[in-house]
Amino acid sequence: MNYNYHTHTFRCRHASGTPEEYIQRAIQGGIRYMGFSDHFPFAFPDGRESGYRVPIAEVKDYFSELNVLREKYRDQIDIKIGFEMEYYPTYFDDMLKNAVAYGAEYLILGQHFIGEEYPNGMPSGRGTKEIAQLQEYVSCVVSAIQSGAFTYVAHPDIFVFQGEQAVYDREMRKICQASKEYNVPLEINFLGIRETRFYPHEEFWRITGEVGAPVTFGCDAHTVQSACDPESVEKAKQLVQKYHLNYIGMPQLRLLQER
Repeated sequence: MNYNYHTHTFRCRHASGTPEEYIQRAIQGGIRYMGFSDHFPFAFPDGRESGYRVPIAEVKDYFSELNVLREKYRDQIDIKIGFEMEYYPTYFDDMLKNAVAYGAEYLILGQHFIGEEYPNGMPSGRGTKEIAQLQEYVSCVVSAIQSGAFTYVAHPDIFVFQGEQAVYDREMRKICQASKEYNVPLEINFLGIRETRFYPHEEFWRITGEVGAPVTFGCDAHTVQSACDPESVEKAKQLVQKYHLNYIGMPQLRLLQER
């Protein structure tokens, strides 16, 4: 694995280490194509900003620091700068315009909430038996795929559904089918592997294999060490083999400035 487009920075308030340390670790580990995709800065209409994103006041610093480092290491690694962003139907057009205005080169989808997060949104990983909530998650992910704005879907299996397996299969298959139709890869997420979270969720990847949707890998690095993660690569390869996944390797970036 010589690529990783899922990297965070200390600016999201839940990652550690400097961007330069991440770059140095990636180079040492054989990464040649790297993307920084910290959580998208966003304020709701009342001015509220969530505590897990890059603050709007630090957007310029985010890009200026990374651009300096990109130039410094240009002979050793190809660096792109973007964001991990949700799809919130009410705000999506403005979010996308802001991403372009900020200078983001690409986006990955990380649907951490349904119901648009604030004031009454539900975390995707909370766990529910409500079919309507599963359907809302699926609808958001499918709409994001169809928008053409996202390079890939990060941890598409983040939603915890505690209802009937047949319902889960039916709904998640819609994500896999959209992924295949629009050629937007689904990510096997290494943070989930490292921390033994509920994802990667094997039932989701079984469906992915049946559909033949494209699959990629992402380190989801929040620490310097995880900017290169060979142990998780091996575990992800086991999923690929077990479910005959259509692993495409490095995803093709959907560059926002060319839309």
